[in-house]
Amino acid sequence: MDRAETRPQAGPRRSPTLAERFRDWKHRTIARPGFQKWAAAFPLTRPVARKHARELFDLLAGFVYSQILLACVRLDVFRMLADGPLPLATVAERCGLSLEATRRLVAAADSLELLDLQSGDLVTLGRLGAPLVANEAITAMVEHHATLYGDLTDPVALLRGQGRPAMAGYWPYAAAADAGPGLPATLATEKVAEYSKLMTASQPLVAREVIAAYRFGRHKVLMDVGGGEGAFVRCVAAEVPGVELRVFDLPAVAERANENFRRWGLAGRAQAFGGDFFADELPRGADVISLVRVAFDHPDERVLTLFKNVRRALPDNGTLVLAEAMAEVPGVEPIGDAYFGFYLLAMGRGRPRSAARLTQLLHEAGFASVRSLPTHMPLQAGVLVARCTA
Repeated sequence: MDRAETRPQAGPRRSPTLAERFRDWKHRTIARPGFQKWAAAFPLTRPVARKHARELFDLLAGFVYSQILLACVRLDVFRMLADGPLPLATVAERCGLSLEATRRLVAAADSLELLDLQSGDLVTLGRLGAPLVANEAITAMVEHHATLYGDLTDPVALLRGQGRPAMAGYWPYAAAADAGPGLPATLATEKVAEYSKLMTASQPLVAREVIAAYRFGRHKVLMDVGGGEGAFVRCVAAEVPGVELRVFDLPAVAERANENFRRWGLAGRAQAFGGDFFADELPRGADVISLVRVAFDHPDERVLTLFKNVRRALPDNGTLVLAEAMAEVPGVEPIGDAYFGFYLLAMGRGRPRSAARLTQLLHEAGFASVRSLPTHMPLQAGVLVARCTA
């Protein structure tokens, strides 16, 4: 797939608003070295200048910070401190590091509030490290990002579509789906194992937001399309009794989901079906279908095809629940536009979309009404509910 940037079409020109002109003047003023020197020295502007300098340096140092987090995860430091403080020497011994190297790591993690180096060389969990204890979802994503960071070593080459990023080979599901009708025989179970493991580990973070935002108990049958190994419907099963559960995914993934259902004691309530949700008809019978972190893996034309297939599979009173991280979300704009924008670029397909754009595609697919539901943590996921009839 050619990931090279396409040249946008020129639209009608408009005059900038007064607010836009003021913002442009302000930024051009800040760009002047003389103004920067004055702002850093003047007592009233000095706090703002220091704050902006810190924010800019954090952008520069972000990769270093993330690697400190990765070191703590790989050395299992957070779990090590789950039961309380430990002497620095004990942490060094358990990590297999020298005392000096451990002190450097702990001091760095302390500055990031991941750890807390107390008096007497005692190490304990920090404000941001405590939530990582036994949190498989976050630690799995931290490990996974080593692949992404490798692809981002040369971001300009990535933007120009030069070379083949490792991330593109990591997601065989999306790659196969975008290849066109029919699934390659080479997409065997072992090819999707690593992908499915990560999705299974990280899914509860999103599932918690979706289940809190939408009441699935009003439905009889839920089918999670692109549902992987069944992690999302497992979460629904634990919170919503009585709903019949289904998963539709690639045959190799569906096989793993059915194995999981047997192991989780859900075999009598949950079943997975294999197929291609772009080329194959989806099974009928569900009155609610969920798409959890599926649409943003694909370009607009493929997403529209998927939405139309979902609409055909639903009854006239059916509902689609779509959940994923979205662009242009107030307060968390960098998550959608910066993080997922480049994450999906490295994948070689897909894009983050705003709720407005997704709503437009859902209407084009035949859904009569679409509404957005608030979530507790918008950086994890936004939720849209589309109904077949108004």
